[in-house]
Amino acid sequence: MAEPFLDSSSDYVDRALAGFALDHRDIVDLHDNPAFVRAKATAPGRRVGLVSGGGSGHEPMHAGFVGAGMLDAAVPGKVFASPHNRQIYEASRAVAGPDGVLHIVKNYTGDRINFGIAAERLAHDGIPVARVLVDDDVATESEKTATGRRGTAATIVVEKLLGAAADRGDDLDSLAKLGSLVASASRSVAVASLAHTSPVTGELAFPLPEGEIEYGVGIHGERAAQSIARPPLPALVSRMTTEVLGKLPAGDRAIVLVNGLGGTTSIELYNVFALVAEALHGRGVEVAGSLVGTLSPALDMKGFSITVTIPADDWIGLWDAPARTAALRK
Repeated sequence: MAEPFLDSSSDYVDRALAGFALDHRDIVDLHDNPAFVRAKATAPGRRVGLVSGGGSGHEPMHAGFVGAGMLDAAVPGKVFASPHNRQIYEASRAVAGPDGVLHIVKNYTGDRINFGIAAERLAHDGIPVARVLVDDDVATESEKTATGRRGTAATIVVEKLLGAAADRGDDLDSLAKLGSLVASASRSVAVASLAHTSPVTGELAFPLPEGEIEYGVGIHGERAAQSIARPPLPALVSRMTTEVLGKLPAGDRAIVLVNGLGGTTSIELYNVFALVAEALHGRGVEVAGSLVGTLSPALDMKGFSITVTIPADDWIGLWDAPARTAALRK
């Protein structure tokens, strides 16, 4: 048992938020009761507030991407749990621009419900609101999955591109359409060799036999549909890249995000990224933008995910546009 360095008798999510806001006090403000993180600076031409959120345990997503060039606010729930609709409503009211607010929502039942309730309340207040639903996880692309593909690390790509588009003054409808296009052009898959540790019990969430990995694991610690014998890393990355590309439109450029699930080192992640770039090159696809790091983990799970976005011609400029957040600075 590897007991986390957390005081399980206290509300460690609130304490972590306080510590985060103090450390990044030049970039964000923390609103209390209800809790949300808000950017201190925004582009003067921005007409739409961008709000995202979800369960805690995935840091830096989403609070780490609040700031100039990306999100205006992020709403954290408890660990692996949706934020309350009141949090989303208050955060949205606080950052709504003259053209309203756009919600960037991962495809999970709780998130969809609570963002939906908040949107109804905002509309009742006369605040224009729209939603971009991110559903990039190919492991849950099945008729047996009633809710459809899960939303995972591609959310960060959506947040970055929409942040740049919002900064240039795009209106609500334009941002919603762009977000939907980016989400539809993005797919991900994740693997893990060790489950995350429960912050309450200190026990692993599920056992995994030696020599096997979970292929298609979720960011909330969901087990994959299958465990497979662990292949050599080049073969594993090639399989993952091939599967993701097979679910995407054709293109000769890609934005690539290699994401650690919490217990994976940088040297491992950069090895994965080099192999992804090699696999893409072999298929006639060049890396036009990239991001590597622990960006959307599942607490301390030992694993990684690969996200590929096939960009339209003008998206690379949006990807390269300036941003100043706790987790990403361009």
